[in-house]
Amino acid sequence: MDALLATLRACAEPTRLRLLALAARGVFCVGELAEILGQSQPRLSRHLRLLCEAGLLERAREANNVWFALPAAAAAGLAGEVLARLPEDDPVLAADRRHAARVLAERARAASDSFVRQGADWDEMRALGLPAEAVETALLRLLPAGGLGRALDIGTGTGRLLELLAPRLSSGLGVDASRAMLALARTRLSRPDLTHCGVRLADMYRLPLPDGGFDLVLLQMVLHYAEDPAGVLAEAFRVLRPGGRVILVELAAHDRADLAARLAHRWPGFSDSSLRELLNHAGLRISAPVAVPGPLEVRLWSAIKPDAPLPHHAEHVAEEVS
Repeated sequence: MDALLATLRACAEPTRLRLLALAARGVFCVGELAEILGQSQPRLSRHLRLLCEAGLLERAREANNVWFALPAAAAAGLAGEVLARLPEDDPVLAADRRHAARVLAERARAASDSFVRQGADWDEMRALGLPAEAVETALLRLLPAGGLGRALDIGTGTGRLLELLAPRLSSGLGVDASRAMLALARTRLSRPDLTHCGVRLADMYRLPLPDGGFDLVLLQMVLHYAEDPAGVLAEAFRVLRPGGRVILVELAAHDRADLAARLAHRWPGFSDSSLRELLNHAGLRISAPVAVPGPLEVRLWSAIKPDAPLPHHAEHVAEEVS
């Protein structure tokens, strides 16, 4: 009975429940768990020690990191019973899942050989062997030759899109949740002709930016990493001025299951119908997508934020994009 009571006491704390829920999604080191939960490593180390002592987590040292995971038999034991009772719609757990998806994607990206070799020249399209130059050409054709105003690049990565569009912008801001990527972006944008473009650390689900502050919002190869694509698009809509434009560059639906393991993709691309539904639900008036063929097809979507809210029952008629 003493062992059972100790196990129950180890579970009965909010942070430890969050740690168990995260361990059910994968193996994390203490630094990653601290980043996801927004708590200090010393504080989390105590919680992790208690969970390990109760047999609810296992720890394994690898080089300079200690990794934490559910025991192999956890699903059939008390940990499984506890996890089965956690509410999926709890906002704290949902936020943890979003942060965990980003951390896993960043881990996969940082471990890739191409990222190590290329540094600031890395981008996911080239890492996947996709025609990056053709996609950039299609993007430039979607947009006017000048006067794009203020642009926000969500998930900016190495800042390549800001560099590409800089001559057409009055100002550009890139946001990313990865400090490593932001360091590369700052290096890319350090030229004298790019001083009107900058980057900052931010969560794409809670942008620290005012409503309606941008004329153009860009999301390139972002949604397939997102735990909540609709939440990302809702934030894009919020920070876009009425009449402003969203450009979404995404993988079309595909059957490459290996990408989830290799690059931590959350979604296997998106069908036209699913993206159309997401963009319509966000309140955007969309155009027909532009397809760029390759080993994986890439599609570019252009969408406008109406000057007045669209009625929910209205059909969103595609606009012609010059």
